[in-house]
Amino acid sequence: MIPYAAGVIVPLALTFWVQKSKKEKKRGVVVDVGGEPGYAIRNHRFTDPVSSHWEHISTLPELFEISCNAHSDRVFLGTRKLISREIETSEDGKTFEKLHLGDYEWLTFGKTLEAVCDFASGLVQIGHKTEERVAIFADTREEWFISLQGCFRRNVTVVTIYSSLGEEALCHSLNETEVTTVICGNKELKKLMDIGQQLETVKRVICMDDEFPSDVNSNWMATSFTDVQKLGRENPVDPNFPLSADVAVIMYTSGSTGLPKGVMMTHGNVLATVSAVMTIVPDLGKRDIYMAYLPLAHILELAAESVMATIGSAIGYGSPLTLTDTSNKIKKGTKGDVTALKPTIMTAVPAILDRVRDGVRKKVDAKGGLSKKLFDFAYARRLSAINGSWFGAWGLEKLLWDVLVFRKIRAVLGGQIRYLLSGGAPLSGDTQRFINICVGAPIGQGYGLTETCAGGTFSEFEDTSVGRVGAPLPCSFVKLVDWAEGGYLTSDKPMPRGEIVIGGSNITLGYFKNEEKTKEVYKVDEKGMRWFYTGDIGRFHPDGCLEIIDRKKDIVKLQHGEYVSLGKVEAALSISPYVENIMVHADSFYSYCVALVVASQHTVEGWASKQGIDFANFEELCTKEQAVKEVYASLVKAAKQSRLEKFEIPAKIKLLASPWTPESGLVTAALKLKRDVIRREFSEELTKLYA
Repeated sequence: MIPYAAGVIVPLALTFWVQKSKKEKKRGVVVDVGGEPGYAIRNHRFTDPVSSHWEHISTLPELFEISCNAHSDRVFLGTRKLISREIETSEDGKTFEKLHLGDYEWLTFGKTLEAVCDFASGLVQIGHKTEERVAIFADTREEWFISLQGCFRRNVTVVTIYSSLGEEALCHSLNETEVTTVICGNKELKKLMDIGQQLETVKRVICMDDEFPSDVNSNWMATSFTDVQKLGRENPVDPNFPLSADVAVIMYTSGSTGLPKGVMMTHGNVLATVSAVMTIVPDLGKRDIYMAYLPLAHILELAAESVMATIGSAIGYGSPLTLTDTSNKIKKGTKGDVTALKPTIMTAVPAILDRVRDGVRKKVDAKGGLSKKLFDFAYARRLSAINGSWFGAWGLEKLLWDVLVFRKIRAVLGGQIRYLLSGGAPLSGDTQRFINICVGAPIGQGYGLTETCAGGTFSEFEDTSVGRVGAPLPCSFVKLVDWAEGGYLTSDKPMPRGEIVIGGSNITLGYFKNEEKTKEVYKVDEKGMRWFYTGDIGRFHPDGCLEIIDRKKDIVKLQHGEYVSLGKVEAALSISPYVENIMVHADSFYSYCVALVVASQHTVEGWASKQGIDFANFEELCTKEQAVKEVYASLVKAAKQSRLEKFEIPAKIKLLASPWTPESGLVTAALKLKRDVIRREFSEELTKLYA
């Protein structure tokens, strides 16, 4: 009995002493800054924004070469061997491609540097000039990273384009930046060929796949990635390193509103973010393995891989469609990417973490009986402990539940995750706690934008609070300024509120060929610091951590004067197990809001079967009144759990059967809603909801 009591009480006492210290810790402190009056916070460890973690290093290719030489024999870039492709046919006649993938095959840091040097020299040999721009238009893969570093080594500006971008946005991005060389995969090359006549400056195409179509535009010089490397290896050229102020990347946003804008990032901007992030995760280094699957055209992924390359970590490449053992493109019986790689660190956007949560809950509910009761009890005990209760599961009991219940769930993400970074959108508190408990790893919520080179705020490793995005990164000052029209003031009590403005060495130059928009949201103060006005609304907690509470563009005033934050309501309702995706819509001429709900097929069909409801297909089920009522009741329950006001709860909903994907054009590659596009696509349905 005494050993058991010691096993529970000692860890319990130590934990509460640590938790008390955490709550009292100052993570950000008030700082006096220039520019528009406001309430500004800096990181508690740094008095001025950090520009570079390394003396005498001011550009990305310098940093990369030093890291490769320092870790020459360590494995670095990993790609899974493709064993076979198979086509499966479902009962309704639809065909699906399934992949049989083998183990990871690795390049060392030393071999990667050789590949980068060869590619950089090869670019010169095929006629690409330093002053010309290269576009990388492909899914995340090993060749993407090598291409990027090769361009940097020749001081060539890289234009990054999402592989899911539609024809109009793709033409706009390539023509606006006057790209002469496009690096792409086979799939993307076919898209390029479809719009070839509309591309004004493209001269060369480098295909990452060795086999590519023979009928490529005759005006283009088409060659394979391998052949470019071979040319460079046989005809080496000295590097042409850039300066810190040179533009490294023109990153096109995913275009949630209209045509995408190209954000100009210097080498110094990216280096500042990399330097700052390295200070946040403890013991980040050679032991870590990073799972790379998000688009490298997104600043979150580009910054994360840059950090991993710097510290000597391994990067294993995968894709959202092959990520887990049950992913859509994984052949049954074949390991998913995370199972094969067993990563220690991952980044994820909230939509993906929501799917992990929903997938686990579906499996638990499907098992039912004792298994479900055991899971629910263990989860409640751990949740109570994480939330600070003396009566939760601590010490030996925590270890017991980890072994009996949560170990199998952790295997879904490889079983070795020690840190998850969530960014790109707000993460719900429910999902954060679920991942904390079931995956057994802290989640660092970051807040940054393409325009701030992903820099802004970042929650520290030991900060277990939910709903916040941490204190300012060492590279940034974060300031709140009054938005009187929306009722958000820095004088508000108990916490200052206002529009979030970010300043520091990570703030980018502006939008390519869009001076008007640049002047609108970028400002330089009397001290020479550059600031970006985000359009997001936040508040600072007493410890200096930021919480995102609204977005100026997503706030709609209803007929009777109430303000509805669409994003806030969507985040609250998305915890319903019936919701795959949701868009809340409000019209100022009405006193209520409505919602388009993409229903979770597995969950809704499971409910219907238990109720004995007949349906020919999922589309028909989504039109049935019983299904609409069931989903709506679940939304109301979720709204009450999140303490939404009555006017914030949609009065009517429309159930939709087809998922919103980047390919459908209804969400971005980062899975953000394209509100204007969705409103146009479903204008008839929205009109009927207000009828």
